[in-house]
Order: sequence, then C-alpha cells, then structure tokens
Amino acid sequence: MHKNLDPPERGSTAALAEMESHCPTIRLHLWLEGSEGVFFGYGRLLLLERIESCGSLKKAAEDLGMSYRAAWGKIKQTEQVLGFQLIERAGSRRRGYRLTEAGRLVRDKYMEWFNKVEQDARARADEIFPWQSKSFGED
Repeated sequence: MHKNLDPPERGSTAALAEMESHCPTIRLHLWLEGSEGVFFGYGRLLLLERIESCGSLKKAAEDLGMSYRAAWGKIKQTEQVLGFQLIERAGSRRRGYRLTEAGRLVRDKYMEWFNKVEQDARARADEIFPWQSKSFGED
C-alpha cells in the first residue's frame, strides 16, 4: 500500500512539525558552453581561486585532485574561447602564476551570476515546496 503522498498544507502545525527535520539543500550546476563544449563552470572557478591563493597552477591542480596537464588544458580552452588570458606568470618561472585582471573579472562575474541564480532558485523552491530549503554550505 502507498502512503498518502499529498503534502500537508503549508503553514499547518502538522506540516511545520514534519518539515522541521527536513531542510533540503539547493544544489545547482551552472556552466557556460559554446560549440567547443564547456568553457567555464564551478570547477574552473575553483581552479582560478586556487591559483590566486596558491600562486601556482601545479599546487592548484593538486589541491583539486587533477593533473597539471588537465588544469592547464582547461585554462587554455577557456582562454581560447574568451579570447584573452586568465592567468599570467608571476615574474620568473619559479614564482608561479597569478590571475590577470580579466581572470579576476571572469571569476567574480561568474560567482555573482551563480549566487543570484542560487538565491532565485531557493526563493522559488521555498514558494513551491511545503518545506524550507537551504543553500549549499549553509548550516
């Protein structure tokens, strides 16, 4: 036999009590792609952030569990699609890499877009479902 799958009315005492223990997390996968495939998404955002914090493409790749070659390929593919550099050498070869001004702009604008889409998705979920949701990383 199937239980009644109709959710209790929003705002009812039964609904609130039942849903207090359930607070699903909103998760989104957003990326930008062209005819060449994906050229920017959350993974590349993380890669740029790690390059910025580590000052090293090699260390950034290691931190994210990918090979240097894979990280380099992803950066170069994105740069080719966008038509400008995301990273540049930080002085000598030993000093590693840093984000270019354009790289920081792409990172920041992607994060701004991601956050706005996530906020809107959460608001719509809270309107539609009989429970409240939370954003990823929120306790």
